[in-house]
Amino acid sequence: MGGNNLENRSLLGELTCFDKGGYFDLGHPFLNRIAESFLKAAGIGAVQAVSREAYFTAVESASGDTGGFPPEVSGAKRHHKFPDLKGETNRKSVEALVKSTGKESLQWGLAAGMYSGLTYGLKEARGVHDWKNSALAGAITGAALALTSEDHSQEQLVHCAITGAAISTAANLFTGVF
Repeated sequence: MGGNNLENRSLLGELTCFDKGGYFDLGHPFLNRIAESFLKAAGIGAVQAVSREAYFTAVESASGDTGGFPPEVSGAKRHHKFPDLKGETNRKSVEALVKSTGKESLQWGLAAGMYSGLTYGLKEARGVHDWKNSALAGAITGAALALTSEDHSQEQLVHCAITGAAISTAANLFTGVF
C-alpha cells in the first residue's frame, strides 16, 4: 500500500498536492495555468453571486422593504443585478439564480484565465516577471471586462483598464511583503 491509497489520504494532503501538481495536465504549462485560474476564479464568482443574492433576498423578505437600510446595503435596484430573483420558491426564480450564477462565474473565470495567460505569455516573451507584465496584463484584462458590461463606453473602458493595471501592479509589488 503506497501513498496513493484513498483510505490513507487526508483533505489537507489532497489540497496541498494541487499546489504542487495542479488540477490539470493539458500538455503545456500555459494551458494548465489558464485552466486552473479559470476554475478557481469561476468557483469564487459562483459563490459570490449566490451569497449576494441570498443576502438581498433575505433582507427584502425580512423587512418587506429596504427603507431601514442605507442604499449601499439595502439591495436597492442598482445592486440587485438579477430582478427575477424574488425569494420565491418557483421555477423562474431558480432558473434566474442558475443563469446569474453561471454568467458571473464565467466572467470571473474568463478574467482570471485571461490575466494568468497574459502574465505567463509576457514572462515567456520578455524573459522576466515584473510589474510591467502585471500592469499590461491587468490593463488588457480590465478593458476586456469593461466590454462585457451591458452599457460600456470609452470612458468605462479606460477606467477599467487603468484600474486593472493599478491593482495587478500593486499585487505584484506587494508579493512577498506581507
